[in-house]
Amino acid sequence: MKSIMTDIELTQQELLWLTTAQQMCRQAGEVLKGHFRRRDLDIEDKGNAFDIVTEADKGSERIIIDTLRSHFPDHAILSEESGDDHRQAQCQWVIDPLDGTVNYSAGLATYCISIGLKVEGETRMGYVYAPTLDEEFYAFKGKGAYGPNGRLQAKSTSELQRAVISTGFPYDKATNPDNNLDRFSQVMPRVRGIRRLGSAAMDLCYVAAGWLDGYWELNLKEWDACAGELIALEAGATVKRYRNDHGICILAACPGIAPQLLKLVE
Repeated sequence: MKSIMTDIELTQQELLWLTTAQQMCRQAGEVLKGHFRRRDLDIEDKGNAFDIVTEADKGSERIIIDTLRSHFPDHAILSEESGDDHRQAQCQWVIDPLDGTVNYSAGLATYCISIGLKVEGETRMGYVYAPTLDEEFYAFKGKGAYGPNGRLQAKSTSELQRAVISTGFPYDKATNPDNNLDRFSQVMPRVRGIRRLGSAAMDLCYVAAGWLDGYWELNLKEWDACAGELIALEAGATVKRYRNDHGICILAACPGIAPQLLKLVE
């Protein structure tokens, strides 16, 4: 199994968490790659045409949940497709078995598996794996963040006009006027470029890696943000959940531009 562990010092428990995340995400990743760009991919709507689930999401989730139930039978699980098992436990795994489903269903390779682990309500580990790219990102609270080229460090950009930013739009964009278009129009003329990756977990990891200068989005769920948020924080990015009335509204950016970007999007 490929590993990117370098100088990080982990306890035996943390090492078990990480190796389990690696193993199950690589197995689930094989399922995702097996369905990727197949014309007969089964796609279902989850309430509207913008929010969808595929047979690949479900297959990936089955592998992850079965692995967790086998290795950590006393842990709670919150997963996008199966929901919350409502188990009272010290540890809770927060799972998105396929983040970027719209990309995936269209044949675009920007998608990933996102795994967060909370201990007594605090995120202690984040792990994100992009199967097609074979890239993994992970972090432990207080121990830094790591990616394809070793330890991650957010960029030091201090001028908004030199920044490349990413964002996304909520699934209720057609019916809710609070759909991020106004914020997009505020930010777009002030930055070098705006990108729409279509995967919140990868947006956050790319800020951590210094490949993006910043990112914001509205109306996310805990499984979208949990792992990537810790990875970005541990890489030195400024990360803020800045509203509580429209799901999770999150900003992650280089510290030098975060205050300017926050004023435009909050």
